[in-house]
Amino acid sequence: MAFELSKLGYDYTALEPHIDARTMEIHHTKHHAAYTSNLNAAITGTTMDTKTIEELMAGISALPVAVRNNGGGFYNHNLYWDVIAPGGSPKPEGVLLSAINDSFGSLQNFQEAFTKAAVTRFGSGWAWLVLQNNKLVVSSTPNQDNPLMDVAEVQGTPILGIDVWEHAYYLNYQNRRPDYVNAFWNLINWDEVARRFKG
Repeated sequence: MAFELSKLGYDYTALEPHIDARTMEIHHTKHHAAYTSNLNAAITGTTMDTKTIEELMAGISALPVAVRNNGGGFYNHNLYWDVIAPGGSPKPEGVLLSAINDSFGSLQNFQEAFTKAAVTRFGSGWAWLVLQNNKLVVSSTPNQDNPLMDVAEVQGTPILGIDVWEHAYYLNYQNRRPDYVNAFWNLINWDEVARRFKG
């Protein structure tokens, strides 16, 4: 099957001032599009082209590096676009908030742990909120790896993720990754995070 570049549910300008329109356009039409195209090139005509992206991630240790890098980039960006939205949405509530409180003690503790994971990820990568054995944990991964991969240090189902590659923020924030991470909290679509938590 050929994977398709996702369509955003909002305009490139919609996340301003937190993420500028030029960054959004380049990020989506250049970076994400390249991951999508390169993933398709890597799997076309092989037994991999009948698998879902989740199936590819689950067995990534046995697959070519091109599938790991580009498949990860394809999956990760699909999640990223979905868990952010113009103006964000109200703070988590209900079963998701209860799970956050159970796992981290409070929403503030979770935010601090997630922020630390994002800010301290060396080089390029991602920070995640992961559902693992009915508990929520925070982790980070290098490059385009994610918690679905069988090579991930922390494995599980990601329900929230932030891209901390420089291409995600450098035009606006330059080397100020912490400022970008702090701005991200204004954009989280908690309704989508809750949907992913409920499965």
